[in-house]
Amino acid sequence: MDAKPFLFGLSDSAVTITRVADRHWQALDDDLVVGSGYAEYRADGRLFVGIDAWHPDTFDRIARAMLPELPAPLYTVVDEADAGMTDAWRRAGFTVGRREWEYVMATDPRDTGLDGALPPAGVTVVPAGEADEGLLRAVDRTIRDEVEAAAGWWQSMPAEVIIRPAGDTVVDPAKYAVAAAPDRYLGLIRVVTVNRSRVGLVAVRAGEQRRGIARALLAHALGVLHRSGTTAAWTEVHESNRAATALFESIGARPVSSNLELVR
Repeated sequence: MDAKPFLFGLSDSAVTITRVADRHWQALDDDLVVGSGYAEYRADGRLFVGIDAWHPDTFDRIARAMLPELPAPLYTVVDEADAGMTDAWRRAGFTVGRREWEYVMATDPRDTGLDGALPPAGVTVVPAGEADEGLLRAVDRTIRDEVEAAAGWWQSMPAEVIIRPAGDTVVDPAKYAVAAAPDRYLGLIRVVTVNRSRVGLVAVRAGEQRRGIARALLAHALGVLHRSGTTAAWTEVHESNRAATALFESIGARPVSSNLELVR
């Protein structure tokens, strides 16, 4: 791909913005890299952008070079506490699309009150790694379709950033525990542990909600973490998802930070 340089302003050491690869730009001060910008598609098909720069003016120059070359709409995520970064993206024409709260919760059932949380009659919890992959994918697809038909998946569910093959909505079948009826799965929970344990998703089919299934899935997943020696877990909740907020706050989860998803 041909490089596309952009030179902005006059200074003793002018900064040049160059497109160095597909959806990747660099800011150079002589031979020193002083910033970069990139864009990548996430699992839901939306295009997210990021800019790392030493100085605000370099950020603005990268934004002016790269954003017109990318198809709208564009998205980015910032820590709401980082006012400087939020202001930089606002200067680039982005506005707040959604807010997502990060919660931390204990895993000890004596702290969460989940020691007596059992699934309803006729429902069992199948541990992670033991679920039937076909039934798992079926319930995942059903729940996503139900949410999409109601509030919309990305408008109400936690953001998903893991890149997967097109059309594949199950991150890793071994990470899911499920609530099972004799003939189908009714709900699922996904826990991923990388740097810390995170409840990435807990969801129940629309017709099976308000029966205590989500609470039983949480009790199971947090119990597994507790027995392994993990004392705390994290999750993200879209601010408009009142049911998820009520569920996590009912077990003592507390908000510790918030992210803003910005859109242009």
